Amino acid sequence: MIIGGVVAGVIAYTELTGRLTSLETSRELFEADLLKKSEQLPTDQEQYMLIEDLYKTTEKLEITQEQNMTNKVNIEFLKAQLEKALNDIEDLKDKVRANGKSAH
Repeated sequence: MIIGGVVAGVIAYTELTGRLTSLETSRELFEADLLKKSEQLPTDQEQYMLIEDLYKTTEKLEITQEQNMTNKVNIEFLKAQLEKALNDIEDLKDKVRANGKSAH
């Protein structure tokens, strides 16, 4: 029974020591992050935010430009098709007129 108590005490001590070490490490990392952030000037932070916003805006513009290039190709294709259709209509009108004159 005494051996069981000693074993339980040793295990509890080991767990407690491990937890304290983990907490101390976390605290030191947190303090290091705070020091690093405190070294940055507010203007630096603002510039980083502006740069990040510019990257996002640039990506949106690239996507829009790609869509516009696709639209331009489609518009040019449709324009060519419409011109061909108009020419065909004029040819048909001329044939109808020619048929009407020769029938009289």
